Amino acid sequence: MDVSEPASISSGIAARYATAIFEIARDNNDLDSLESGVTDLGDALNDSADLRELIQSPIYSRDAQGKAITAIADKMQLPKVLKSSLGLMADKRRLFVLPQLMGQLRALIADNKGEVTADVTSAKALTKTQETKLAKVLSAQAGKDVKLNTAVDETLIGGLIVKVGSKMIDTSVKAKLASLQNVMKEVG
Repeated sequence: MDVSEPASISSGIAARYATAIFEIARDNNDLDSLESGVTDLGDALNDSADLRELIQSPIYSRDAQGKAITAIADKMQLPKVLKSSLGLMADKRRLFVLPQLMGQLRALIADNKGEVTADVTSAKALTKTQETKLAKVLSAQAGKDVKLNTAVDETLIGGLIVKVGSKMIDTSVKAKLASLQNVMKEVG
């Protein structure tokens, strides 16, 4: 069995749900509300270990997952299409793909707005000025507006790792040290 197969299956399930949710929201002229709901739900997933356990743990019944996710959607005032889809996903035991669904929806919304998302990992948090300059440079390269998704990884020591679409630029000190170490092994 291919190790990437379960990830591929999850991604495929998430893509189908994301496309349906996006198209319904677009047809109802409700993309702004959907974008807000996706952001809020994505933040909740990142912040709440209990929510992550709810969507991933097989010990919760379909009914329990459905009631819990519906209550969460009500409390967060998520758009109707997103709330209904979460209920359906709970009924079909598909809530485990929620993180991939959020990513797929973000990508569809960004593409619709003519934006592209860049994942930026730095050794320390970027200032607003640095983020603005980086976004401007990346926008010029991509030919689209660039929205930054930033993260901090102190093991990089310094520099950045930037991923835009299928392109990755790694200027981190960690990568340069690893490259130097490989060169030293070849010499010695």
